[in-house]
Amino acid sequence: MVRRMTNAEQLSHPGEHHHRNVQGGAARAAVFGASDGLVSNVSLILGVAGADNSQGLVRVAGVAGLIAGAVSMAAGEYVSMKAQRELLERELAVERREIRRNPNVEMVELSHIYQSRGIDADTAMTMAKSVMDDPELALEVHAREELGVDPNELGNPIEAAASSFVAFAAGAILPLLPWFFTGGATAVILSLVAGLVGAIAVGAALANATGRPAFRTILRQVLIAAFAASVTYAIGAVVGTEVS
Repeated sequence: MVRRMTNAEQLSHPGEHHHRNVQGGAARAAVFGASDGLVSNVSLILGVAGADNSQGLVRVAGVAGLIAGAVSMAAGEYVSMKAQRELLERELAVERREIRRNPNVEMVELSHIYQSRGIDADTAMTMAKSVMDDPELALEVHAREELGVDPNELGNPIEAAASSFVAFAAGAILPLLPWFFTGGATAVILSLVAGLVGAIAVGAALANATGRPAFRTILRQVLIAAFAASVTYAIGAVVGTEVS
């Protein structure tokens, strides 16, 4: 026998289309990690190269920037996601307790939410009662309606931290690669090219994820990276001249 969905379940899960999970944190951490790694390390490398473009010095600075940045990014993402998850878990515990202690109050509250969306009072109350008959469904619906979260998708701090670490390192390694093989002006030019390619890739990934126009998103990413790199290179050149 095929079970039909109740009105309340249909309201909570309308239609057959599916959305990507943008709440979990891993995808967001990966995109921002790659962008941050690219921009920060291309800026660091060119800043140091502006002062002294010897291969060994720039390479050491770039590796240090990659490791420090990736670890810092992962730690920050873990702490942020962990705190967010703990906060949501606390709110869910409060909601679960209220559903157990005051089911009638929570039913009326849910009915009012449905009425605010244009459903008539009798139908809204019927739907709310149907939801409240199942404690787990009640918690899920109240969490979605009142907190705007899915209790089954609160995000994984470790997954987000690992994603952030790998993405930052991937972005940071691009402008550093030339300095393992050459130095001087040649390496500077190759770093710029690598940074440009990386910025285009990150911009394209962002455009694909957000559905925004590709050209605008890519151009924005390229301009941000170019601005940061040019400023640090100019400062490095000035500082290097003054020191010498």
